[in-house]
Amino acid sequence: MSAFKHAFRRHAAGVAIVTLRSPEGGPVGFTATSLASLAAVPPLATFNMARTASSWPAVESTEHVIVHLLGLGNRELAQRMAGPAALRFAADDWTEGPHGVPLLTGVTAWMSGRIIERVPVHNNAVVVIEIEDGGVGPDDDALLYHDRRYLRPVHLDD
Repeated sequence: MSAFKHAFRRHAAGVAIVTLRSPEGGPVGFTATSLASLAAVPPLATFNMARTASSWPAVESTEHVIVHLLGLGNRELAQRMAGPAALRFAADDWTEGPHGVPLLTGVTAWMSGRIIERVPVHNNAVVVIEIEDGGVGPDDDALLYHDRRYLRPVHLDD
């Protein structure tokens, strides 16, 4: 177990934020480093989460989400969305996107989609999304998460 945790702390991951609406209609969002492309045709993506997470009830009951890819300029946003739920939408940096789902402004890219599967795995779940729409924002280097810190990529071919 210790080797597993240490190994994945050393494995850098891109940072994303998933937003959705709660069953009551309020905005819900969380920072995710488990985002992955599953297929190009049809366009499918996945993210993983604990079914004990505060956002799980919303993910379990909603149909649509927006996945936001973050750049270096979004570090504060990533930290806020990883913090207390009551503060995640406290800033004026989002609007209503497709299907009324919160759309964060200033991110490098976003993709809206429909959840097509929630696969339970122990106390966790793999959530599969079919991407329906999207857009790009400012050109920025990816925000990375590695060893409990946010980092910037270094281009090795320069």
